[in-house]
Amino acid sequence: MIEELIILLISAMPFSELRGAIPIALAVYDMPLGLAFVLAVIGNMIPVFFIIKGLDLLINKFLVHKVYALNRFFGWLFERTRKKHLGKFDRWRDLALIILVAIPLPFTGAWTGAIASFVFGIPLKRAIPLIFLGVIIAGIIVSLVTLGTINLFFL
Repeated sequence: MIEELIILLISAMPFSELRGAIPIALAVYDMPLGLAFVLAVIGNMIPVFFIIKGLDLLINKFLVHKVYALNRFFGWLFERTRKKHLGKFDRWRDLALIILVAIPLPFTGAWTGAIASFVFGIPLKRAIPLIFLGVIIAGIIVSLVTLGTINLFFL
């Protein structure tokens, strides 16, 4: 039971996400692929809702009314980001968010996808399924790479 909890926690962390959880589950804990995959996906999705809602509460509800300097800074930052990337994002829309989450590279993943969905104003009901699909794809890619690497080392 402790191993499953560790995999959930690793996959919920911002830098490791399921990219770190699946290899650890398979190589260190010798977990079955199905269990490792499900735990990693669940753990990776747990923070998404809280990130989107938390950013909304923190920035749109708290900062707008309480801290003028922070409100100006975040307003400037988000507007600058939107202007810089909105053309690319508008062209690809939903696919852009899925790809951002699905590519298992540094600074991509569910955390980044949740932040991007907030910055670009994607409604929560739309963002969650897109991020979930990206997490599933990332999980498949990481699982295949991990299994290939494990098999390569143990031949």
